[in-house]
Amino acid sequence: MDDQKHLEHEQNKPEDAERSTENPEEMKQSEENSTEMKIAEKKEIEPKKPEVPKKKLEKGPTKKRASIGKGSILVEPIKRRSFFSWLTLAWVAFTAATGTFFGMMLRFMFPNVLFEPKQTFKAGYPDDYTIGEVTTSLKEKYGVWIIRDTEHIYALSVVCTHLGCTPNWLQNERKFKCPCHGSGFRKSGINFEGPAPRPLERYKIVLADDGQILIDKTKKFAYEKGQWSDSESYLVV
Repeated sequence: MDDQKHLEHEQNKPEDAERSTENPEEMKQSEENSTEMKIAEKKEIEPKKPEVPKKKLEKGPTKKRASIGKGSILVEPIKRRSFFSWLTLAWVAFTAATGTFFGMMLRFMFPNVLFEPKQTFKAGYPDDYTIGEVTTSLKEKYGVWIIRDTEHIYALSVVCTHLGCTPNWLQNERKFKCPCHGSGFRKSGINFEGPAPRPLERYKIVLADDGQILIDKTKKFAYEKGQWSDSESYLVV
């Protein structure tokens, strides 16, 4: 048994001797090659995972900061003078709007009133009027013509009986002529030409306590109704 072990030991010696005589660098190289082979075999054995494509991150719109200062929406800083100019303009606009509002309120509280001529007024004394003449001085203020003939004084309305226009007294032609549609009236107020359907109206005329002529426009007298014969439609002189 001992002889057999000794013989085996003697046989293994040449191999050990050969290994010992090998270069250390070659041994290192062989070890690296064997390691790479093992890694390659391992990779071949393991199943390959499918590559997932990487999603590119989409950049959203950059939000601008609303603060005033560096990096804000305003590119240039607000100048002090410009700021006060805008402030003044805003104050003026506010004042104007407020004034307009209060003006409308006052307009609502105090509406327009149509100031009509007085309906009852004194027109002087009978001797102030010339016989055969038409007095037109009261047309604008009171809306009447005063006519005096040999026996009477009467007050005629200045409103045309056609469509309500204001006729004019034409001294040379001795007639009232409406400029709207050509209606003509004699000095007495009787219509004789144009589309006017009836004579001019008369107003109440009497003598006041002080002897002056008093005209009342609230009471009218129409010729076609036979009212010109009323004692208040003329003044006897």
